[in-house]
Amino acid sequence: MEKKTINIDMKQYGMVIAMIAIFFIFNILSAGKNATPMNINNLIMQNSYVIILAVGMLLCVLTGNVDLGVGSVVALTGGICAIFVLDYGMPIPLAFLVVIIIGILTGMFAGFFIAALGIPPFIVTLATMLMGRGLTYVALKAQTKGPLPTSYTQIGAGYLPAISIGPKEAPIDLLSIIVAIVATLLIIFFELKSIKTKKKYGFDTIPMWQTVIKLIIIMAILWFFMVKLATYRGMPIVLVLITVLIGIYHFITSKTVAGRQVYALGGNAKAARLSGINTKKVFFWVYTNMGLLSAIAGIVLSARNASATPKAGDGFEMDAIAACYIGGAATAGGIGTIIGAVVGALIMGILNNGMSLIGWSTDIQKVVKGCVLLGAVTVDLVSKRKNN
Repeated sequence: MEKKTINIDMKQYGMVIAMIAIFFIFNILSAGKNATPMNINNLIMQNSYVIILAVGMLLCVLTGNVDLGVGSVVALTGGICAIFVLDYGMPIPLAFLVVIIIGILTGMFAGFFIAALGIPPFIVTLATMLMGRGLTYVALKAQTKGPLPTSYTQIGAGYLPAISIGPKEAPIDLLSIIVAIVATLLIIFFELKSIKTKKKYGFDTIPMWQTVIKLIIIMAILWFFMVKLATYRGMPIVLVLITVLIGIYHFITSKTVAGRQVYALGGNAKAARLSGINTKKVFFWVYTNMGLLSAIAGIVLSARNASATPKAGDGFEMDAIAACYIGGAATAGGIGTIIGAVVGALIMGILNNGMSLIGWSTDIQKVVKGCVLLGAVTVDLVSKRKNN
């Protein structure tokens, strides 16, 4: 069978290029402040919970829907966890486990009404948003709960033990460099394995020079972040957490039957049902999973802030939804990737961070983020109409 070469899909990597461009624009406007090691560290920590939520939100978006209740569940679970630890002296690992179970139950609650009773997800999650926020105020008695112990805050603000090398005035964390090397080798290995598999079965492949350019860009981004972290305080624990979650959900969506069923449901629900897919089951586990990730994000946020507040997570649902659409997810469902959602979340984070550094007010920041979201969705819809 003749093997053909195809050009790289620029739409797939357009958001990565946009992310790099936005970063460089703010680098110029902020006189290099956004590229400092401390700011790169803050960029990762400040957006870790948005990335976690975006990973879960993508599954909802793939079904053609969203979850409006995630911000409230983040606040509720973070508040309950702080209460367990501070007021009842519960061991921190046990408190984390109990709160994750609570998050799963909130997801199952929404999933029941959506899957079993057929109530539109928009209505159900709007209700959970209101109920979750109200319960948070009741649980915390409209007051901030803190400060949380250091052993709690480590997950959101701590670092892996550093292996310092170099001069004492400017030490470098060897662990971060080792991680970057291992990640580079894995990226190259899986890319070569993918090419070999495509050639074996006679699938079209991308020209080698385009593959090389793609790998150079990916590794340049990787090394930029890791070197900056290595010259600051090393690897944040939360970076390890989100990397593991991204890997797990990328595997689920791209390599498992459950993941393919989500795409099938979003692409054509009627055809999915006729092909034997239990669409009710898919809806149920997708929203249950969103509750799980919301609880994890709630723990990370409260750990990052060293306290729990009734207003925590306010607007997080909008950032998570925007991250998915900016990252290339289709508004009608059925199209989108975990990596795309993460890139979208990073774009939102770079925008927030950059605009804050140059002194723009939160009002203007909201306008800019709204324009970016509208632009991304408009480009997606217009390109589809042209292709049709």
